Amino acid sequence: MIRLSAMPALIGLAACAPMTKSEQNAGSGACGDARVAHLVGKVWSESLRAQILKTSSAASLRVIAPGTVVTMDYRPDRLNIETDDQGRVTRLRCG
Repeated sequence: MIRLSAMPALIGLAACAPMTKSEQNAGSGACGDARVAHLVGKVWSESLRAQILKTSSAASLRVIAPGTVVTMDYRPDRLNIETDDQGRVTRLRCG
């Protein structure tokens, strides 16, 4: 009985384990988000699309403005470009 009550604590501790180098680099994965990180803060324009696809090596990209409805499917080779109300890039991520 005592062993079963300790199980949730052990599971919780496992979640706090430090990430390995490969897990940390997973954010800069197949979509190449790290290669275009310099775009954060710049104003998005469609003329950047071809250049970003080439530089990042992403298979596709989508721009997500505030209020944009997006699907929840995860595609590691897709680059998501999130913008603010003024069209400035706020975040780049794979998915």
